[in-house]
Amino acid sequence: MSWKQILRTLPVVVLGNFIMAAGIVLFILPAGLITGGTTGLGIIMEHVSGVSIPVFMAVFNVAMFLLGFLCLGKTFAASTLVSTFISPVAVAAMQAIVGDFVLCEDLLMNVLFGGICVGAAIAIVVRAGSSTGGMDIPPLLLQKYLGIPVSRSLYVFDFLIVCGQAVVVAPRMLLYGVLLVMVYTVVIDKMMAMGDAQIQLQIVSPEADAIRQAILQDVDRGVTLLHGQTGYFQRETDVLFTIISPRERHRTEQLIRRIDPHAFIIISHVTRVSGGGFSLPKRHLPLDQ
Repeated sequence: MSWKQILRTLPVVVLGNFIMAAGIVLFILPAGLITGGTTGLGIIMEHVSGVSIPVFMAVFNVAMFLLGFLCLGKTFAASTLVSTFISPVAVAAMQAIVGDFVLCEDLLMNVLFGGICVGAAIAIVVRAGSSTGGMDIPPLLLQKYLGIPVSRSLYVFDFLIVCGQAVVVAPRMLLYGVLLVMVYTVVIDKMMAMGDAQIQLQIVSPEADAIRQAILQDVDRGVTLLHGQTGYFQRETDVLFTIISPRERHRTEQLIRRIDPHAFIIISHVTRVSGGGFSLPKRHLPLDQ
């Protein structure tokens, strides 16, 4: 990531870190909740040694940043530099602003909204092409040197951190901590796929050519012809394959049904599509090419 890219993504990364800080200060800490990641380690250290969470986050983030710089290279270091220093500052700033104010005393509500804030913040930062640093780095090192998937080791680290906090909080809080990790994990998954999910259609019909032309002309989407054979009569048939946006689904289905009311349509959701018309601009080529 170049310095120009870092400057362009800086406002988004700052926003993401302050959303995470708001979730930590407004919901997680006042309710005495336990969580994973750097915040979870900070909660343990605060109980054990009295070191404040922002101070621990600052020291730990810098240590992880240097480790990432040495083991993962300059490109990684550039992408995590912003969050490394903004994250503890954001938490300290939110603590100074909020003070002793308690927004909500209901534990389940705090779990829900704390998880939403943390999950949304991580997704925003990652989608901006950056990293939240801290506990993101050990899983990346394990992937590089041992081939262990990041998601698997990240969940293991979060689980161990949550269990480690069980010795300094009430036993029932362990269950709320596990629920909190589950909430922000789901939010991260949903937000990472937001805007990228598309609809995949596979169409089997004797009117395949008419449907193909209608999709190309009226929906303005590309079509791929897959040549197949019916299983019962063993007749040759074309299977149309196309990707459309969710808002085009109803119109495309109606278009197909007008041409062939008995068309066999398989509809499935895909999390991400890369290529012309989606991640790249559409290219309209003449048919003779």
